[in-house]
Amino acid sequence: MPSDAITIREVPDRKKVVIVGAGFAGLEAAKALRRAPVDVLVIDKQNHHLFQPLLYQVATAGLSPANIAAPIRRILRRSENTRVILAEVTGIDRQNRTVRTTEGDHPYDFLILATGAKNWFFGNERWPEFAPGLKTLADATGMRARILSAFEDAEIAPPEEQQQHLTFVIVGGGPTGVELAGAIAELARRAIASDFRAADPQNTRIVLVEGGDRLLSNFPEKLSDACLKSLEKLSVEVHLGCLAQAIDGRGVETEAGRIEARTVLWAAGIRSTPVAEWLGVDADGLGRVIVGDDLTIPGSAEVFVCGDCAHVKGADGNPLPGVCQPAMQEGVYAARSIIARLQGRALPPFRYKDKGTMATIGRKMAVCEIGRLKISGFFAWVLWLFVHVFYLIGFRNRLLTLFDWAWAYVTFERGARLIVKKE
Repeated sequence: MPSDAITIREVPDRKKVVIVGAGFAGLEAAKALRRAPVDVLVIDKQNHHLFQPLLYQVATAGLSPANIAAPIRRILRRSENTRVILAEVTGIDRQNRTVRTTEGDHPYDFLILATGAKNWFFGNERWPEFAPGLKTLADATGMRARILSAFEDAEIAPPEEQQQHLTFVIVGGGPTGVELAGAIAELARRAIASDFRAADPQNTRIVLVEGGDRLLSNFPEKLSDACLKSLEKLSVEVHLGCLAQAIDGRGVETEAGRIEARTVLWAAGIRSTPVAEWLGVDADGLGRVIVGDDLTIPGSAEVFVCGDCAHVKGADGNPLPGVCQPAMQEGVYAARSIIARLQGRALPPFRYKDKGTMATIGRKMAVCEIGRLKISGFFAWVLWLFVHVFYLIGFRNRLLTLFDWAWAYVTFERGARLIVKKE
């Protein structure tokens, strides 16, 4: 039966579209091609689509991994022209129009590359060992284990060493760093405040280190200031204009001095996956492929690059931010462009429609910018909550997430406080 199903989906002589990456851009492209007269192949290293904006909730025990992820095959189960395979791309042969992977080579007529970004430690190869980043579910569950283990270690540590275990340093003051800082503060001072006997989580020290002159640099200054005040209310120490110079297992060296801490978390930098190297094309300083206004690369009009691995200019001439909305719109545009070409048409240049940006700092506090609307506080938090629940894949995920959040809001309980480590 499976082989018959594949034969039905794969129609001879139809154009083949290969999509590498099932993140926001790749998944939207696949869904937009659902009824197109093409055969679609989706390639990803993981079997699930991940809602990355809520990864920090998994890392701080607010949500379980299943709440923010869904199997790719289930999402695309009604796309009869689409196959999904698990493989890792090793290269691209543009001349022969072939994608090379660990599971064999795959020819294409059109190619959509949407492999996202990875943590970047500015060339410091040892830092990931001491300061893990947050890009995958494995990162999130590993970070959750590290955070929760810090309190367990403080419980059995000598009194003179407890504070080192109860000190958390977060490097990077973007949305991820801000969200982690607020969530850890609420975890320590409310959710588990009375769960320990020898150590007191109320004494937790949280330090947010940012090299720039303000937090959330992509937001208006007014909202950056509101974010800073909210973190200060949560007793988070914010060090602005302070670069991390060295990180080890005992803390962080900064321009302002050393911070002794057994737990350091990285939220300072990301870099594109090696798409530019696969294609042999120019990239910007973050490794993103510089694409044209139709999201294709020079000399290969059949190759589209979308999402975090693409340098796409916005209306102001600056690169679009690496968040879900630009990626989703780019994925849809690439798919529609392919359909238009098959019909002998051409789409106008890609134009991003800004639907706003937002970040949450803690319980009842968020900042939000939607057009001319710039708000902070409880209403922004409610708006943030419903926007994120709306974009979760699948009714079950939305229902469970909403329930978990409602429970946590009323009780301050964290339902996913599990420490899972490799034996």
